Amino acid sequence: MRWDRFFEDLEDQLAAEWEAERAALDSEAERLRVSRLALRERLVAFAQSAASPLSIELRDGSSLEASVTSVGADWMAVRPLRAHGAAESAVLVPLPAIRSIGAAQGELLRSARPTEPESRLAQRVTFGFALRDLARRRAAVAIGVVSGRALSGTIDRVGADHLDLALHDPDSPRRSAAVTAFRIVSFEAVAWVRVAAAVGVVAP
Repeated sequence: MRWDRFFEDLEDQLAAEWEAERAALDSEAERLRVSRLALRERLVAFAQSAASPLSIELRDGSSLEASVTSVGADWMAVRPLRAHGAAESAVLVPLPAIRSIGAAQGELLRSARPTEPESRLAQRVTFGFALRDLARRRAAVAIGVVSGRALSGTIDRVGADHLDLALHDPDSPRRSAAVTAFRIVSFEAVAWVRVAAAVGVVAP
């Protein structure tokens, strides 16, 4: 019986060592996976889980309390919380404009887990493509630039890394008489683009 007990102890010890080694390997594999995790993947997870509104700080110094609705190749669309009965709007944010994101701990942890497979189209729809869609529809927009200013008007055309904006009152349609000036705006200077929800945003 003593030998039986001896071998049982050895088996228990071996099993414990195997379990510890497997846990160490799993932990290392998880650290490696997280080290390769991109911000875009975290945002996709927020969109897929319909997370509570996030606190998003942008490089122009502004902040948004908003839910992520969709994620393109290098941008995201968010729905801000309604304030003072204001009409709902959608905001496009280029990913480089994001400075930080505040979320509840549980949602933060969930966003670091593997996500559901997403449409391959979503990975290909660029910020420029989304802006061209707004230009095609002659949608009135407000654009926040990194200097802290907000420009209102209509996007006339979109180049490879910039856009042409006709400035006019946000409540007025784009007509020659209403346009007060024109601006070329570099994509690098854009912190956010706000459009009325009724206009809609190209869904990646």
